[in-house]
Amino acid sequence: MELKRVVVTGLGALTPIGNTLPEYWEALKNGVSGAARITYFNPELHKTQFACELKNFDVTEFMNRKEARRMDKYSQYAMVVTDEAIADAGLVEGNFNPDRVGVIWGSGIGGLETFQDEAQNLLRARENNQAPRFNPFFITKMIADIAPGNISIKHGFRGPNYTTVSACASSSHAMIDSFTYIRMGKADIIVTGGSEAAVNETGIGGFNACQALSTNNESAESASRPFDAARDGFVLGEGAGSIILEEYEHAKARGAKIYAEIVGGGMSADAYHMTAPHPEGLGATNVMKYALEDAELTIDDIDYINVHGTSTPLGDVAELTAIQKVFGDKAYDLNISSTKSMTGHLLGAAGAIEAIATIKAIQEDFVPPTINHKNSDENIDSKLNLTLNKGQQRKVNVAMTNTFGFGGHNASVILKKYQG
Repeated sequence: MELKRVVVTGLGALTPIGNTLPEYWEALKNGVSGAARITYFNPELHKTQFACELKNFDVTEFMNRKEARRMDKYSQYAMVVTDEAIADAGLVEGNFNPDRVGVIWGSGIGGLETFQDEAQNLLRARENNQAPRFNPFFITKMIADIAPGNISIKHGFRGPNYTTVSACASSSHAMIDSFTYIRMGKADIIVTGGSEAAVNETGIGGFNACQALSTNNESAESASRPFDAARDGFVLGEGAGSIILEEYEHAKARGAKIYAEIVGGGMSADAYHMTAPHPEGLGATNVMKYALEDAELTIDDIDYINVHGTSTPLGDVAELTAIQKVFGDKAYDLNISSTKSMTGHLLGAAGAIEAIATIKAIQEDFVPPTINHKNSDENIDSKLNLTLNKGQQRKVNVAMTNTFGFGGHNASVILKKYQG
C-alpha cells in the first residue's frame, strides 16, 4: 500500500496564556507565564493554591447558555477551539465529503468537574436522608468520549470518531491515530487535538495527594520551572488545542494553506511504575527511536524537540537522559524547550497545544523558551541547549514533540517544514 502524505491545514488554541492561536503563539515567543492564584474556588485549604487557569474566557461568547449547561468545561473548550481550527482551515460545506472527515480527540480525565458536582449533590442528599437527584446530563457531560461526539454533531462529520485516553499522552496518541488513518487512505480529514478542565478542588486535591504538584505558593508565577534545581512538581493547567490533519492531495485540490507536514509517530510503554518515569528513560528512548523510524529520518534531521518537561524532579532528568541516549553528541546541536514552563501542564491536552507550538516553531523558525530557570541542576548536562529564559531564532526544518503519561504511556510526533 502506498502511504498518503498528511499535512496540517488548521490550528486552534485555547490556553492559559492566550485564548486564540495568535495570542497563544505571541505569549510563547515572549515567555509569558500563565500561573497565578486559583480563582475558581477558595484554595486556602489546599497544599497547592495556584494553577494555570484560562483568562478572560466566557463560553457564552461562543454558544448559548442552554448549550453550555449541557457540556462540561472540557467539552466546551473542545467545541470552541475546534471552531477556530475549522475556520482557520477554510473548511466549508462543499469542499469536503463529510463521510470522509473524522474527529479523534484526546482527554485524560474528561468531565471531572461534572463528576465532582454530582458527587457533592449525592452526599448532600444522603446527609438530609433524601432521594438523590442527578442532572439528566450527568453522564453525557462527564464521559471522556463526548467531546468528539459533540464536534461531529455540530459539523456533520461522519468519519472515525472516538477519544483516546492515555493520561497526559492522550492528545498525542489521538494525533498519531489520526495521522495513521489518513495516510492509510481511511479518511481525507481528521479533526484532532485534546481538551482538559481539571482545575477544580478534586483535580488539585487528587494531584496533591499523589505529590505531583508544585506547592511553591509564594512564587506561583515561576513555579513551573523545568530543568531548574529547585523544581518541585508540575503546575496544573487547563484548555484545549485543535489540529486539522488532511491528506496532502485533498488539501492541495481545495487550495488550503499548509502549516507543516506530519511525518512520523512513535508509541511505547515504560512498564515500570504508575506515576514515576523509568529512571534510565527506557520508554522515552524507545518512543523517540520509533518515531524516527516511522518518519524514515535520522537523528541528524531533527532541529528542535518540544519536550514533555513537566518540572518534576524525576521526569525532567529521565527525558533528557533519553534524548542523550538517542541523539548522542547530536543532542548538543538541538534546541530543546519545555513550553509547560509557560502554560503549565494541560494533562490530556498537553500534546495538542505543544504540537501547535512545535508547528509554529517550524513555520516561523523560532524556538519558544523554557522560562523560570535560575538554578542549574547538577544532574543535567549543562552543555545541552535548553533554550533557557529567552526564545531563539534558528532554522527549524524538522521537530519532535514528546508527551508521557501516568501509567508509563509515551508518545512522540515528528513534524517537518512543508515543501510541495
